[in-house]
Amino acid sequence: MAGGPVRVVIADDERLVRTGLRVVIDAEPDLTVVGEAADGAEVVPLVRELRPDVVLMDVRMPGIDGIRATEQLVGGMADPPRILVVTTFEHDDHVYDALRAGAAGFLLKRARAEEMVQAVRLIARGDSLLFPAAVRELALRYAAPGGGPGAARAGRQASDRGPIGRLTGREAEVLRLMAVGLNNGEIAAELVVSQETVKTHVGGVLAKLGARDRTQAVITAYESGFVLPG
Repeated sequence: MAGGPVRVVIADDERLVRTGLRVVIDAEPDLTVVGEAADGAEVVPLVRELRPDVVLMDVRMPGIDGIRATEQLVGGMADPPRILVVTTFEHDDHVYDALRAGAAGFLLKRARAEEMVQAVRLIARGDSLLFPAAVRELALRYAAPGGGPGAARAGRQASDRGPIGRLTGREAEVLRLMAVGLNNGEIAAELVVSQETVKTHVGGVLAKLGARDRTQAVITAYESGFVLPG
């Protein structure tokens, strides 16, 4: 991507959707579509051949779906592309499964053109695209049990075991703020520290949790009970 446009592959089983996304992306001087695939079986070898920066991945496709394709790309490539799930329904269980498999975020197919291109740019530069309310609702089905009185304390006790237990107090604060969707600038303002300091703490969180990006860290926070949905 250095010095050139962000290279994008589109994977969707509907030709009209692929065409629409291509028109939107190719209209931007800093973005370009380098390939299309109609299902997960096509997108995996295509990505390995073309080495795009970003894949727009539909989760519901025939043959190999977007979840399995995401797993194969993230787990099978030394330097996998950033994967942005494009979905019809924000509360689809498949979206959550794709995020768990390694997708960096998701966007609704009904998103406006400017939202779509901004999402691609955001993902390409290494950030994550989360919709905290939607992720929290999905996490209700997967998070650690115990949502009654004292659940927050139980969540903290549970987090003392495992990777989250290795976080420093400030890293834990940063993770909680990440989980509600704050970016580095907003976290810096909340904690009254510099953005560079926040960036350092985010790096520590990712390293200690073994998370590829912020999305994976937030999912870990919910599923461990460290952050309680709702």
